[in-house]
Amino acid sequence: MPHSNHIGAAAALQTLTTWTAAEGRDAIQKTFKFADFNAAFGFMTRVALLAEKMDHHPEWSNVYNRVDVLLTTHDANGVTDLDLRLAQFMDSSAGAAAKH
Repeated sequence: MPHSNHIGAAAALQTLTTWTAAEGRDAIQKTFKFADFNAAFGFMTRVALLAEKMDHHPEWSNVYNRVDVLLTTHDANGVTDLDLRLAQFMDSSAGAAAKH
């Protein structure tokens, strides 16, 4: 696993203003909504390719056009710079495809 530095959810959320802290654990979460299943699955595929390269995988689920994501680094028992980088990639990857 790549080297990671524990930063905590509060610090990550200073940069990730559209994410929220998960209740009861040091983790961050966000729901992405897309036009349809195809767009949601395309987003998940792009993220999965990077996550595999990073050896850092999200906790997530998909129902039709919605992707619910929770990020934390299990080995560090909380949010690390890996989570921050993956969240930033998710935000940019969702881009215009995400519905607000």
